[in-house]
Amino acid sequence: MKNRTLSFAKRNLIEMSRDSLSYIFCVAFPIVMLVIMSVVNASIPKEAGMTLFRIDNLAGGIVIFGQTFVMLFSALNVSKDRSGSFLIRLFASPMKSKNFTGGYILPLIVVAIVQAVIAFVASFIVSLVTGTELNVLGLLAGTIAVIPSAIMFIAIGMIFGTIFNEKAAPGMCSIIISFGAIVGGIWFDVEGVGGFMAKLGKCLPFLYATKVARAAIKLDFSFDTFVTPMIVVAGSAAVLTALACMFFGRKMRADLA
Repeated sequence: MKNRTLSFAKRNLIEMSRDSLSYIFCVAFPIVMLVIMSVVNASIPKEAGMTLFRIDNLAGGIVIFGQTFVMLFSALNVSKDRSGSFLIRLFASPMKSKNFTGGYILPLIVVAIVQAVIAFVASFIVSLVTGTELNVLGLLAGTIAVIPSAIMFIAIGMIFGTIFNEKAAPGMCSIIISFGAIVGGIWFDVEGVGGFMAKLGKCLPFLYATKVARAAIKLDFSFDTFVTPMIVVAGSAAVLTALACMFFGRKMRADLA
């Protein structure tokens, strides 16, 4: 059973490596945004007291932003396989729904980790250029800390890819990419804004994912800044992964019927 999951995961990883768009959206685009926001930060007067785009805050947000594109590829992988005859043939094999789910999730976790490493390396280079202190141990801690949020986004993508076809699934992911970036506090201080936006952000896991990444980079593992957000993100990842398995299993049984 384990070999079935790993074989399917290897196939999916190879398929993603052949897609040039995966390099553009999962690697290049987050790095471009990192550079642009760093330039924006350099143009902001120090008197303004704005630190959101300072590299020690920006690095974590960019990694979470990049994970939303991993979600997009999760949805695309599942929806494309469903639109063809590939999965139909595999459904008749001894593989079970958890083999398929694991086969989709594992390679995307690898992609998310590689993406985080590249983003953090770029962030460290920016920190050297701008003279902002960025702890290497914090970057290593951040790479590990963002794995639960990666699983969460991958599960969301799987759910969209299972429910919607290959034309509708990317559109649904685009909504989450835009919405998650806003309420997740990546581009502005949601909690500082207050009101409905802050309440909405606290009801969803995206803001907590950004908090986990930023706290880990600063090696701030206090209960309020890291532990509580991590519990929310890890819990959301577990629930969404279970839902992804359930939806995929139902779709699998429906297609076999």
